[in-house]
Amino acid sequence: MNTFYTKATCWAGALISFLPLLQASNRAANTVILDESGVRNLRILTEEADYRNFSTTVFAIGRIEELPSHRAVLSTRVAGRVKAIHFFEGDYVKKGEVVARIETRQLGDPPPAIDLLAPQDGLVVTSHIRLGQPVEPDSELMDISDRSVMWAVARIPEQEAAGVAVGSKAHIRVPALGDMMIEGRLKRFGVNADRESGTVEGIFEISNAEGRLRPGMRAEFSVVLQEREDVIAVPREAVQGDPSNRVVFVTDFDLDNAFVRVPVILGESNDRYVEVTSGLFPGDEVVTRGAYSLMFAGGGAGISLKEALDAAHGHEHNEDGSEMIDADRARKAAETRVARGDLPNAEPAKTSKFLMVYAALITLVSIILWQRLLQRKTEGAT
Repeated sequence: MNTFYTKATCWAGALISFLPLLQASNRAANTVILDESGVRNLRILTEEADYRNFSTTVFAIGRIEELPSHRAVLSTRVAGRVKAIHFFEGDYVKKGEVVARIETRQLGDPPPAIDLLAPQDGLVVTSHIRLGQPVEPDSELMDISDRSVMWAVARIPEQEAAGVAVGSKAHIRVPALGDMMIEGRLKRFGVNADRESGTVEGIFEISNAEGRLRPGMRAEFSVVLQEREDVIAVPREAVQGDPSNRVVFVTDFDLDNAFVRVPVILGESNDRYVEVTSGLFPGDEVVTRGAYSLMFAGGGAGISLKEALDAAHGHEHNEDGSEMIDADRARKAAETRVARGDLPNAEPAKTSKFLMVYAALITLVSIILWQRLLQRKTEGAT
């Protein structure tokens, strides 16, 4: 029995000796090396992985609306006709500016006129008057809307609405404005729910200081349900691969312009970030732009891992990236002599094939011995 354990230990030791070779080979297979032009052409950007506050969100769609309380009507208290118009639809006015001039019907030569002043800052959204048009008291002449603050109305699924409260944040994207994100706070819920869509309206207040938002624009919402601290998360664009094999690319710790494919396990995601529960450490430089291209870059500009390591360290390496030792140098020299015809036969090639067969036999024998060991233990237990 002791002899059997001794043999099993020897075979296990032989297998363990192959692990460094497997690890080196794995590094070579998962490393993409580019030159400077390759990095520029792929427009690669990186971001340091770190702990951050992470938001769990729910997606919703909706629209932009103006605040009803921010809309004013311009009117006159006296009858007359329009003598002058200084602002038209689409113009911005300041409170107190003269918008139009009305010539009254009172006697006089000329008849007395009054100036109509803007009741607030804002945009002239509609104008109901033309030059020379007669007007009556209390008729609506213009609508002026203050759009410095707008409403973003989201249709939130009913089953998610319970996790949203007044004051909750939302990250809002308006497709008409590109990728710009706007942050809003929930002011109130709608009075009724929509039975057909199964949603309830959530009204978020947002800033429109630049005046680019317009009522009726489509909006996409990521409504924050929960926030957690100290979560390692990366931008969504950094994660590649199929759902069963997610990977990210990190910069190599040793080589410039080299990127290593790292398998990761993901957690929750939101509109911007994906939680990484395993595979990354704080400080890792993760590729955030150009990761998709790296999936297909292969060897980049043709620089091998061996060439890059040789240049970086100043001494030779094997093709798999492992450091070249004396035995490797002797084998390489023998292969070179065979290639030149200095040896009568391709002995190194035969030796290489023999080692491959030998390794396979060792693996097979180890499996058989392990199965026998388990069988003997089972028989002894019975």
